[in-house]
Amino acid sequence: MVNEELTRHLAELSKIEFTDDECAAMTKDMESIIALMDKVCEFDSSKKAYALDAVGYGDLRADEYKNSYPTEKITSNAKNVKNNSFVVPKVV
Repeated sequence: MVNEELTRHLAELSKIEFTDDECAAMTKDMESIIALMDKVCEFDSSKKAYALDAVGYGDLRADEYKNSYPTEKITSNAKNVKNNSFVVPKVV
């Protein structure tokens, strides 16, 4: 399915350069990825929507309160702190 010629072609399209060893390793990795995707395609999704299974509340662990690390200690080395929060440059 995947050979080094295809890997070199894809690398050229992606403007990536591989040594011979790197190309061989990448080819092997790509074969593994494609084999995994083939296995995923075999999954029969018509049976049951596993993601929608209800979780019983009795199966959950109990909530436990734990003290947090002191905010003052966390922000003590920061250059700019306001309202116990780090002040960072605005990114738009």
